[in-house]
Amino acid sequence: MKRRTLSGQQENMALITTVQSGADKALLHPVRVQAEPDTGQLVRNILNSLDDAKAEEVMSIDLHGKTSIADAMVIATGRSSTHVGAIADRVIKGCKEAGFPTPRVEGLPHCDWVLVDAGDVIVHLFRPEVRQFYNLEKMWGGDRPGENVAERRA
Repeated sequence: MKRRTLSGQQENMALITTVQSGADKALLHPVRVQAEPDTGQLVRNILNSLDDAKAEEVMSIDLHGKTSIADAMVIATGRSSTHVGAIADRVIKGCKEAGFPTPRVEGLPHCDWVLVDAGDVIVHLFRPEVRQFYNLEKMWGGDRPGENVAERRA
C-alpha cells in the first residue's frame, strides 16, 4: 500500500495484523515500512565515488548466500592514510547525495583500514600493505569450507 506524505512523496505502507486481548477479530493497522534501497544502485553509486576519489584495485564481491550482514562488499586501496580518509569521505558524501541513508564509519582516525557500512553494501578501504596483510578477497571471494560438500549432496 502506498500513500502520499504532506511533501508529496510516496511512502510505503504495510497492513500488520494485530489481535487485542479479548477481541474476536483481528484488526488491520497501517505501519510504516522502510523500503530497502536498491543494492545494485547503491553499489554503482559507491563504485562511482571510488572512481572519483582515484581509489586503486577496486573489487566488488557478491555476498548473496554467504552471509546475512550485507548483499555486497567493495574493497579498494588508497595510496596513503590521507588518501584512504579522502576516499572514505567521498563515499559517504556520494551516498548522502544519492539519497541513501548516511553510512556508519569505523577507522577514520588512523585511516589504515576504514570500514564504511552503507547497509546492504560494506566498503573496506585499505592502505596497500594493510590490504595485503588481511587479504579479505581470499576470505570472501572463494568458497567457504563446507559449501562444495553441501552442493554435492543436493
